[in-house]
Amino acid sequence: MGRRPHHTQGDRRGVNDDRDCPKGDATRVVAAGRRKEWTQGIVNTPVWRASTILYDSVADLRAAGTSNTHHRLFYGRKGTPTQWSLADALNELEPGAEGTFLYPSGVAAIAAALLSVLSPGDELLLPDSAYDPTRSMGTGLLKRMGISTRFYDPLIGGGIADLIAENTRAILLESPGSLTFEVQDVPAIVAAAKARGVTTLLDNTWATPLFFPAIAHGIDLSILACTKYVVGHSDVMLGSVTAAAGHFARLRDTSFQLGQIASPDDSWLASRGLRTMAVRLKQHQASALEIARWLKGRSEVAAVLHPALPDCPGHEIFLRDFRGSSGLFSFVLNGGNEAARAALIDGLEHFGIGYSWGGFESLALPVDPQRYRSVTKRAYAGPIVRLQIGLEDPVDLIADLAAGLERFSASR
Repeated sequence: MGRRPHHTQGDRRGVNDDRDCPKGDATRVVAAGRRKEWTQGIVNTPVWRASTILYDSVADLRAAGTSNTHHRLFYGRKGTPTQWSLADALNELEPGAEGTFLYPSGVAAIAAALLSVLSPGDELLLPDSAYDPTRSMGTGLLKRMGISTRFYDPLIGGGIADLIAENTRAILLESPGSLTFEVQDVPAIVAAAKARGVTTLLDNTWATPLFFPAIAHGIDLSILACTKYVVGHSDVMLGSVTAAAGHFARLRDTSFQLGQIASPDDSWLASRGLRTMAVRLKQHQASALEIARWLKGRSEVAAVLHPALPDCPGHEIFLRDFRGSSGLFSFVLNGGNEAARAALIDGLEHFGIGYSWGGFESLALPVDPQRYRSVTKRAYAGPIVRLQIGLEDPVDLIADLAAGLERFSASR
């Protein structure tokens, strides 16, 4: 087995010659990563579980240890065709990408990506609207390592050039932002970063490469919490980082040194989910837009924070750069308090109460963004509710929310 050549996570060598031919999104997610040497005549790549890899001889073992081990079966931590197939598929969704690496969670993916580009004494610029665990990484783990973090207004655009210092090594973006959905001017920020030799990283979980091809927009490292739309069924924790040309080797080496590995079973489930991601995203988008527009017409709602709606911060950038919108957005209640918001959420029939999103089921979550902001404090007319719109009939979801808003009115 030591002599059998295989490919690393997301390595583009060996992909079929027609890989650069234009294909529709649904075709790409169905076909990507299914190399014949991995599927071996089966529709889906099998689950290859392995820790020990056996060699034919001591000579083969010695040779494998001195060769490019991430290109072949070597040891279970370096992966099997099950993981490589998913990584290769995700890589094919990002035109211009060099390679993709998998992780056991989205947060693990963020950590590995940051650690691959930052060293003690460096500075990270982080949007004030970022996912809370990402903020905690900047103020916790990175701080302990001697890496400083400065938060910036997510709507700063090209003005970020004024924030880049001599020790700034990376700018992380999250567009749209967690909880309040500000859309960032990615091309303007990328241009400012490239002019100063600064690496850009994007948490692209909300849009996925189907609605925002990050590498094509100049991003160096594109991060996904595959737990969400890639998996699609709320039953797997998984993350990925896709690297532009010149950034994969350091990402891969850092990830190997950290001992990062996604399990083959989780990778197989994610590959299965990926095959329907394009059609699921279309339904998430359509239902979420229908419900967001309905909410805008309700007197109990002060604002709807959905990037595809005109009054969402950065909407004009969304229209320019994005190919679609997903199923996650927030709305601001018109007055009321915590008890009234809880009355709305607690009585919902078709919305679960829980973290995460991107699965087939709808979710409602009370969110308080003011607790997680340091440079962009904003006043809101009332409490905020974040909705994940799943695959249920939107008519049923609207009726559920209507009853919830009536409970809110009675309680405020």
